[in-house]
Amino acid sequence: MTDPTTGPTSLADLTARQLLAGYGRNDFSPVDAVRAVLERTAAVQPRLNAFVRVDAEAALAQAEASTARRRAGEPLGLLDGVPVSVKDSLPVAGGPTLRGSTAPPGPGPWDVDAPAVARLREHGAVFMGKTTMPEFGWKGVTDSALSGITRNPHDPSRTAGGSSGGSAAAVAAGAAPLSLGTDGGGSVRIPAAFCGVLGLKPTYGRVPMFPPSPFGSLAHIGPLARDAADTALLLDVISGADWRDWSANAHTEPVSPGLAEGVKGLRIAYSPSFGGQVAVRPEVAAAVRAAVTRLAGLGAYVEEADPDFADPVAAFHTLWFTGAARIVERLPSERRAALEPGLREIAEQGARYTALDYLAALDVRAALGYRMARFHHTYDLLVTPTLPITAFEAGAELPKGSGLRRWTGWTPFTYPFNMTCQPALTVPVGADAAGLPIGLQLVAARHRDDLVLRAAFALEG
Repeated sequence: MTDPTTGPTSLADLTARQLLAGYGRNDFSPVDAVRAVLERTAAVQPRLNAFVRVDAEAALAQAEASTARRRAGEPLGLLDGVPVSVKDSLPVAGGPTLRGSTAPPGPGPWDVDAPAVARLREHGAVFMGKTTMPEFGWKGVTDSALSGITRNPHDPSRTAGGSSGGSAAAVAAGAAPLSLGTDGGGSVRIPAAFCGVLGLKPTYGRVPMFPPSPFGSLAHIGPLARDAADTALLLDVISGADWRDWSANAHTEPVSPGLAEGVKGLRIAYSPSFGGQVAVRPEVAAAVRAAVTRLAGLGAYVEEADPDFADPVAAFHTLWFTGAARIVERLPSERRAALEPGLREIAEQGARYTALDYLAALDVRAALGYRMARFHHTYDLLVTPTLPITAFEAGAELPKGSGLRRWTGWTPFTYPFNMTCQPALTVPVGADAAGLPIGLQLVAARHRDDLVLRAAFALEG
């Protein structure tokens, strides 16, 4: 092996499972891996700006404790010694959670982990730092007055996506193989697709949410990783009910054991454009179609079919904008004027909605959930592009010259499945002529997270 901090055999480039296998063979230690990841992070952070905070001293102390446990033959759990990062919307004991905002986070004490973070700690994961996000996670790209612009590892002039953009950029760049993100309208899948990694929005309630999101049950916690096996491993660790989340469910059977079962016999609906509603860039359409052809070659029954629903963006905006209004309402009046203009604008619009408007949006959501549940009586999986485009210029909410009004205009394949609470996974399936990644989205019925991961694993094979 060459120097473990640089070059093609750097420990920073290994997946979590590869690290765990190396630890088991005594090829290297968690301290070696964490040092390599810290060096990689220091190298890429000035260019990508994926982290709002890195705690090297604490990470090395955790790695040393993990190394000692492994030498004693007493690993703590499934991720003992694996470096992870956490989006700065999720509390990690020992530091403030800033949520991408310059608003004062409060006096502390900062001594509580979010449930998913607590699961990582129970399994011995090493916390590298908190990743960047836009202010309160309100949009599909990652820039803020707090931390500046987060950039794409494949081309720093392009956006990493958002709102879990720091997590996706960190995983893609080798600044820890695993990260936790949150997804309220695509915020795990959008940046994962732009950065060429996997991002999963699990079934709502599989991963407990605490503190509760102002966006309610639109918001999910999900893993970002470099392959399906790591994504499944991280999901298995963070799944399970927690007393602090009344909406968490008990459908948490491990998904890792069934990864290799393949797609033979699965019924797959391929919807290239939601029935012509979405204009998809030709390079994206071609890459997704080629991947769908591979699924058919692996034994899946594939047919072109659409879920046949009208774009629910108006109802989504009602739910999303009222959530933004709730965030802003909690801030001191003098702080509201300092909010990002786009966030302030949608919050003002959200505050004008009535209770009847909100209930009407819930009716649309319920009807959409019913339609998709019925759809999955016929099809095990729905395949779409994750996004109709590849990454655009960094620092902008919208592609230049698009004529769109809000980030939802270029994310039509993602937010509908936040409304239906289904599992949805993006997997990289190639790149455009500029080398920018293209993502394919796999969607399954609620509680069938195993199916999207099985299909992703099959595509990787």
